[in-house]
Amino acid sequence: MTSTVPTAVHDEQETRAHQALPPMTMFGPDFPYAYDDFLAHPAGLGQIPATEHGNEVAVIGGGLSGLVTAYELMKMGLRPVVYEADRIGGRLRTVGFDGCDDVLTAEMGAMRFPPSSTALQHYIDLVGLKTRPFPNPLAPDTPSTVVDLKGESHYARTIDDLPPVYREVADAWNACLEEGADFSDMNRAIRERDVPRIREIWARLVEKLDNQTFYGFLCDSSAFASFRHREIFGQVGFGTGGWDTDFPNSILEILRVVYTEADDHHRGIVGGSQQLPLRLWEREPEKIVHWPQGTSLSSLHGGDPRPAVTRLHRAAGDRVVVTDASGDIRSYRAVVFTAQSWMLLSKIDCDDSLFPIDHWTAIERTHYMESSKLFVPVDRPFWLDKDEITGRDTMSMTLTDRMTRGTYLLDDGPDRPAVICLSYTWCDDSLKWLPLSANERMEVMLKSLSEIYRHVDIRKHIIGSPVTVSWENEPYFMGAFKANLPGHYRYQRRLFTHFMQDRLPADKRGIFLAGDDISWTAGWAEGAIQTALNAVWGVMHRFGGATDPKNPGPGDLYDEIAPVELPED
Repeated sequence: MTSTVPTAVHDEQETRAHQALPPMTMFGPDFPYAYDDFLAHPAGLGQIPATEHGNEVAVIGGGLSGLVTAYELMKMGLRPVVYEADRIGGRLRTVGFDGCDDVLTAEMGAMRFPPSSTALQHYIDLVGLKTRPFPNPLAPDTPSTVVDLKGESHYARTIDDLPPVYREVADAWNACLEEGADFSDMNRAIRERDVPRIREIWARLVEKLDNQTFYGFLCDSSAFASFRHREIFGQVGFGTGGWDTDFPNSILEILRVVYTEADDHHRGIVGGSQQLPLRLWEREPEKIVHWPQGTSLSSLHGGDPRPAVTRLHRAAGDRVVVTDASGDIRSYRAVVFTAQSWMLLSKIDCDDSLFPIDHWTAIERTHYMESSKLFVPVDRPFWLDKDEITGRDTMSMTLTDRMTRGTYLLDDGPDRPAVICLSYTWCDDSLKWLPLSANERMEVMLKSLSEIYRHVDIRKHIIGSPVTVSWENEPYFMGAFKANLPGHYRYQRRLFTHFMQDRLPADKRGIFLAGDDISWTAGWAEGAIQTALNAVWGVMHRFGGATDPKNPGPGDLYDEIAPVELPED
């Protein structure tokens, strides 16, 4: 599930060539704006007139996008009012196990982050968090991987330990990307931040491929003429596992991921990803306007965000009115909506006048991926024990066509308690688990794994109850993340560019969309941050503010880098 064979199997010449290129950033082809440079510039993100300081801005949703939005607006001197229906963190959700040591945690949502998420890394560094390699299949820091398909298991440390057909599939994927999507050319252009070249390649591909599925893209390639190769790729892939659950989605979604190496070289956040939004909530910025030193989002809110939003409507004076679950009603000149977009259709009573009709259509057509996980705590990383007969690891990171699909082994040292993600699944594979309780899920998973590891008693090592999530069943999420279907490019363009409100009718301004639902690159924390920064620019502009000329924002450069616009007739 990556654009290239895993780093561990690059030959020396390939590795040197790769390292000679500039570092990658998730500098997407649709909107090639350098968010990491914007964040790093000493001039800051911009300022608003002193007469506007202290004005309230509603930020709906306390996930990463909402917290970044609120934090940056607070630094400008505005007063963000954060509304959160559930808990701070959104899909950055880290949980513990009842009765177990607090150091044992499970990442129910986002758990692995690529180095190309450079805006995300800015905030990870800002709050003092550390990262470490994540044990994806066949990754350099993964001790071993077992691929189990059709009842046959293969043990591997690198792809060369697998039967030749797996190398054939990896080579077919690389050839398919070169043949159908100018992979190397685009990858290099993104690394070099060559905006004209990015736009030249992408404009042609968007027009050509918007109506194509991922699976259709594979079938159109001579490299994937073999059904057997397509089947293995779908079930196993390379990097993070198989991609067959993505086969119905737009190939443009997949290209955005592989061009930017979003699926490569992953790292996990030490102690859990939810620490990032929680630390932003408590952080007292050193550089802050209007507010006294020592101000944080938490202190502005008395410790807790406002409760769930129940109604949004427009009022006289170009304002948006927010009603929350406590019955409190407040009006704002600017509102940033970062929660799951379908909330606007179901849980929140909204006026039609909030958005132009084309934007409502885009929200309604947003397609979401289901996802399930189940974790158990264990006494130690027993999987590192060596089998006396084979000399292999007792258990390995596992990819299979059985119910579990992906099993991840997570430890913090050989003599400490550890965690197993028994199963990580998507779409139809996730829906198969939906009717089952956590314990019922665990029993099915243990049975599946016992058929792969016949002499391993996983159960005897379990020291606590399982924890599980099915994101499609979470009332404030209704899915793991959006993933565009063929023909959805125009819808996504409307949502992503919504922050450019001078282009909207005057009576449709004042509410801004953000979050990874709005992002071009589906399902990544980087997209949540990038859209938050777009919204920050939009709110600043609405209050009469501006960026420093030496550090233009995404709206200042919009006409140079605007996403390709496809005809609608």
